[in-house]
Amino acid sequence: MIATIVEWEAVLDTVLASVVAGVGVTFVFSIAIWGVARFVDYNRGERPVAAGAAGLVAALGLLSTGAVLVVGILVMTGG
Repeated sequence: MIATIVEWEAVLDTVLASVVAGVGVTFVFSIAIWGVARFVDYNRGERPVAAGAAGLVAALGLLSTGAVLVVGILVMTGG
C-alpha cells in the first residue's frame, strides 16, 4: 500500500475555512468602521436619530467582531 503523506481533503477544508473566516471578520469589522464614520458625520450634521442608528450599527459590528474572535480562540484551543 502507498502511504498518504498529505491529506488533501483536510488541507482544502482548512484553506476554505480560513478564507471564509478572514473575509467574514474583515467584513464585520468594516461594518463597525462604517458605523463610526457615519456616526461622526451625522452627529456633526445635527441628525441625532441617524447618528444613534449609526452608533448602534458600530456597536453591533464591534460586538460581533469580538464574538468572532472569542469563538475562533475557543475553536483553536479546543475549549
